[in-house]
Amino acid sequence: MRRRTVSVTVALLALLLSGCTAPTVRWVSPTSGRPSASASATGGFQVSPPAWRSCLDEADKVLQGQRPRGIGYDCATVQVPQDWSHPDPAKSFHLSLVRVRSQDQTGRIGSLLVNPGGPGGSGVDLAMYLSAQLPDDVLNRFDVIGFDPRGVDRSDPVKCFADADMDAYFAFDPDPVAQADFDAFVALNKKMATGCQTKYGDELPLFSTEQAARDMDGIRQSLGEQKLTYLGFSYGTLLGATYAQLFPKNIRAFVLDGAVDPTQQAIASAEGQAKGFSHAFDEFAAWCKGNAAQCPAGPDAKATLTAALDKGRKAPLTAADGRKLTAGWILLGTFEALYSQRLWPVLAQGLAGATGNDPKRILQLSDEYAERDPNGHYGNMIDVFNTVSCDDDASGETTTQARSLQSRWRSQYPVFGTSLAMGIVSCAVWPAKRDPFPTGKAVGAPPVVVVGTVNDPATPYEQTAKLATMLGVGHVVTWEGEGHTAYPQTTCIRAAVDAYLINLTVPPDGLRCPPK
Repeated sequence: MRRRTVSVTVALLALLLSGCTAPTVRWVSPTSGRPSASASATGGFQVSPPAWRSCLDEADKVLQGQRPRGIGYDCATVQVPQDWSHPDPAKSFHLSLVRVRSQDQTGRIGSLLVNPGGPGGSGVDLAMYLSAQLPDDVLNRFDVIGFDPRGVDRSDPVKCFADADMDAYFAFDPDPVAQADFDAFVALNKKMATGCQTKYGDELPLFSTEQAARDMDGIRQSLGEQKLTYLGFSYGTLLGATYAQLFPKNIRAFVLDGAVDPTQQAIASAEGQAKGFSHAFDEFAAWCKGNAAQCPAGPDAKATLTAALDKGRKAPLTAADGRKLTAGWILLGTFEALYSQRLWPVLAQGLAGATGNDPKRILQLSDEYAERDPNGHYGNMIDVFNTVSCDDDASGETTTQARSLQSRWRSQYPVFGTSLAMGIVSCAVWPAKRDPFPTGKAVGAPPVVVVGTVNDPATPYEQTAKLATMLGVGHVVTWEGEGHTAYPQTTCIRAAVDAYLINLTVPPDGLRCPPK
């Protein structure tokens, strides 16, 4: 299945706050396309200023009672047109915002808009998490503004996948060999996609990345900012890149971390991710071999994963909630853990349990990925992910191609390749019209900082320079580390990004930061 991207910061803090020992993330399979409306066509629609209200209770809920001192949290809702190319006051979406403001703020520069990725990640949650993570120099100079993009969580959420269908989707074998099993997976995807089309009709294509980028400029207007300062992770880099092309002269400073190459077709993107996750698992396996005391999965982690998947196919364990620990759930949890080294001990425990008699740990990882709660209910991240990804995707892949790639990638990228080939199915059967995003230069924009991690499994490092080159104003900063996204993990990365955000000091192009 296609993997989505959410910043390490969000997932790490979510797990730490819940008592787990490590972080998580997600990723996206981007596609290229053409703009559906001119870069200046906002129809003269003006977004009203937000009516802020204190929302400490919401912050306490998100941060599980671990809200940092000296920070204020205000929430609001703003109204944007459903279709920016044809704004109609009678047809609008309501976007949920949060403003995180330090009580020690001095020399305020303005607002820092943030997005965690996905598509489907909550920017409201991210801003609240960042209140405990961003350097004081940044918190003291900016109001951190998080927003849930159209269709996400608190912003008129897209919800069209039934919980039972979601369970079936994730439990499905990631490598269905028999044609009947492959056809059943295609049928499930068609059922889910048709449900979305039936529920939302002509609105479905309006959840595209381009429309969301235009929302960002509406938010800028509502905040009274002449220029926008933005920090986007993972899919948030694609959103930021789209904005940069549509509104290049409205940019103050943009940091795009965990870069997505907008020009890359879906198949090439999926293959890059197959390579990336295969490499990430090799690194995990090497860690297990050299750290036996910390790795209950044993010295040969690849053999342990293979044994777990085999068991999931032939004799799956039964979890406390009655679920069968199928190969699908096991691989999903493995994907989740490979986004960050700090999740490796949890993965080791999960694989050991999956080959033994304890499904709890691996299901904890897979449920975090899937946004599945203990009662079997799902958030709407997957609904949004499929909707936005497929709205954006005009590359025309087919289920026949997915079947062919499944066979080819089984040998080229054992374990992970077939799942990524199967991910092509979701958009191949998507019934709605498409609204691809632009893939050109950000003519007239100031320098944009594009951050890439050398061993990023989700958005492979090669995409970093491609995004910078496509925009024409990108300046690459490299973190020679492991995992997905870099800021604010090390001193070198923090120093480069903070100086740019605060003082507009552009880091030397090609700057490389060590792993620690």
